[in-house]
Amino acid sequence: MRIAIIGAGAIGGVLAWYLAPHCDLVIVDPWAGHVAALNCDGLHCERDGVTEARRVRAVSDPALAFPAKLALVLVKAHQTAWAAEACAVALAPDGLAYTLQNGLGNHEVLAAELGATRVGQGVTALGGTLLGPGRVRHAGMGATTLSLTPNPAQANALADLLNQAGLPTSVTADLDSLIWGKLIVNVGINAITALLRVRNGVLAENSAARGLLSAVVAEAVRVAAAQGITLPYTDPVAHVLQVARATAANQSSMLQDRLRGAPTEIATINGAIVAIGAKLGLPTPYNAALVALMTALETTQGEGV
Repeated sequence: MRIAIIGAGAIGGVLAWYLAPHCDLVIVDPWAGHVAALNCDGLHCERDGVTEARRVRAVSDPALAFPAKLALVLVKAHQTAWAAEACAVALAPDGLAYTLQNGLGNHEVLAAELGATRVGQGVTALGGTLLGPGRVRHAGMGATTLSLTPNPAQANALADLLNQAGLPTSVTADLDSLIWGKLIVNVGINAITALLRVRNGVLAENSAARGLLSAVVAEAVRVAAAQGITLPYTDPVAHVLQVARATAANQSSMLQDRLRGAPTEIATINGAIVAIGAKLGLPTPYNAALVALMTALETTQGEGV
């Protein structure tokens, strides 16, 4: 079965490294230098201080991935429209795209291009860091969960393949709880670490950062509750702090974006809380402040004294 990885950044690269020996894998990525390094030297993945390379095939033109049976979309939110067009070209007529991206709204962008019956969604707790062209670090193992819709047979086939590759994966008929569970973790960690330029563990250690995290998470929880979302944990603030401690040495994906001067996913994470809160008549001042600060930081890059 041919699988296309659309976007081989941190998590996309980790998934590609694990899947490479188990299927006909094609990486589709717009970064020419990354594609060249992957084809020339292989995909290097660092795990527990040990680096191993695996041969992969990488392309910039999604037509060269046709006919993929499945496409795993792992680009940043600002690249989702490009990914949707890439999937339309790379997928076989009966092929299915699965988004494993952070935040809200990516599924809708893919569905607008491909049709809702050709787009599935998943949540992954894998940790990864893009080290450079052709190089990633697997920063932590975590479970992946896939929606049974729109095609249970393909969802189960993908789950079986990921499990075979060594990545714990399950399927569910109700993904909303897990989507919001992960969203609230990202809401509490990503923007704050990116603005402070600190690793995740600092948020649990520093009282001021911990207080800000608690306020941001509390707003997101109220927005979730107003929509009838049941979270997969009983104490959201305690859970987010536990994640920060468990990933203490990690740089959040948003901090990684800021350090390399790339656009962040602030609009689909904290920005999603602000937008939904506004529709529901719920104030979200802490999340709104983080969105404003991050947007200002991005748009003034390179204009320092």
